[in-house]
Amino acid sequence: MIGLIVGIIFALLALGGIGSGIFFIMKKKEGGRSEGLKDVKSISLIAAGGAFAVLLIFIPFSFHTVDAGEVAVVKHLGEARSVRTAGTYFDFWMTESYSVYDAKVQDLSIVTPAYSNDAQTMDVELTVQYQIDTSKVIEIANTYGSLDILNSRIESVAIDAMKSVMAENTAEQIIQGRAQLSKDVTDSIMARIDESYYVNVRTAVLTDIGFTDAYEAAVEAQMIAEREKEAAIIKAEQQLEVAKREAEARLEQAQGEANAQKAIAEAEAYSASIKIVQLARTLGYQVTEITGEDGSLGYDITWDDDNAGKELVLQYIQYLEYLSKWDGKLPTVVGDGSGIMITIPVPDGDQEQTSPTT
Repeated sequence: MIGLIVGIIFALLALGGIGSGIFFIMKKKEGGRSEGLKDVKSISLIAAGGAFAVLLIFIPFSFHTVDAGEVAVVKHLGEARSVRTAGTYFDFWMTESYSVYDAKVQDLSIVTPAYSNDAQTMDVELTVQYQIDTSKVIEIANTYGSLDILNSRIESVAIDAMKSVMAENTAEQIIQGRAQLSKDVTDSIMARIDESYYVNVRTAVLTDIGFTDAYEAAVEAQMIAEREKEAAIIKAEQQLEVAKREAEARLEQAQGEANAQKAIAEAEAYSASIKIVQLARTLGYQVTEITGEDGSLGYDITWDDDNAGKELVLQYIQYLEYLSKWDGKLPTVVGDGSGIMITIPVPDGDQEQTSPTT
C-alpha cells in the first residue's frame, strides 16, 4: 500500500514535469525559428526528465513490507525461490512477486453432521488449532498455492477423522464417554494431518455434540427409568437387610432360649443324679467318685446283682418328681364290683397313669 501511494505521487510529479516541458517548448516555437538549437536541448532535457520520472514510478512498487506474524514467499517470474520474514524489502516488482502467509496460530472452527454406530444423527462442533511450518512455506506455496486451500484441506481431513471415530461408537457410548472420545478424535486428527501438510497441529477439541430432540428425549426417559430401577433395587436391598437383621435377632433369641432350656435340663439331670447318689448312699450302696479328663465329677454306684435296689431308687426319684409337680388333686377311683381302677392325676404335659386294683 505504501509503495502504491508513493508510486502515484511520483507518477503525478513526472506527468506534471513532462506537461510543463511541452508547454515551455510550445512557447518557444511561437517566438521564432532562430532558437532551434535551444529547442533541441530543451527536448533532450525533457526526454531525460521523463525517463527519470518513469524510473521513479517503478521504484516505489518494488518496496515490499512483511508484517509481524507473517511470512512471504518471493516468486521470480512465478517460480518460488526465497522466503521473507517480517521487514521491508526491495525487489523489482515486475519480476519479483510476494505471496504472504499468516504464520500465527490458525483457529479452524468446524460444524458438521455425523452418525453413530447405531445410526443416530448428531451435529458435531470441533475446533482445530494449527500453525504452518515457516521452514516449509515454499512447499506450501508449491503444493497448495494459498492458505485458504490449505485450510480447506485440513478441514476435510479433520471431518473425516472425526466421523470415523464417531462411527465406531454407539450413541450411548458417545454420551457416556465424551472425554475419552475427544481424546480419540484428537489422536486421529493429529495422525492424519502428518508432515505432508507442513503444519503443526496444536489442539483438536470436540466442543459440542448435539443429537436429535427425539433421541435426547428417549435418552432422558431411559435415564429416568434406570434411576427408578436403581431406587427400587436399593429399596429392596434395604428391606432385605432389615429382614436379615430381624432373622438374626430371632435366631439369637431362639438360640438363647435353647441354651436356657439346655441349661435347665442339665441342672435337672445333675440334681437327679445327686439325689440318686444320696439315696444310694443312704441305702448303703457303695458310691465311687470318678473325675473325668475334662475335670468333671462323676459317680459309680455298685448295685445288687438283681438291680433291685437300683429299681427302687429310680422309682423313688420318679415319685419325688411327681410330688414336685403335683397340683394337689386326689386320685380317681372307679369300681364295678369285680375290682377298682385308680387314675393318678399327673402334671400337665405327662400322660395319666392308670393302675387297676383288685
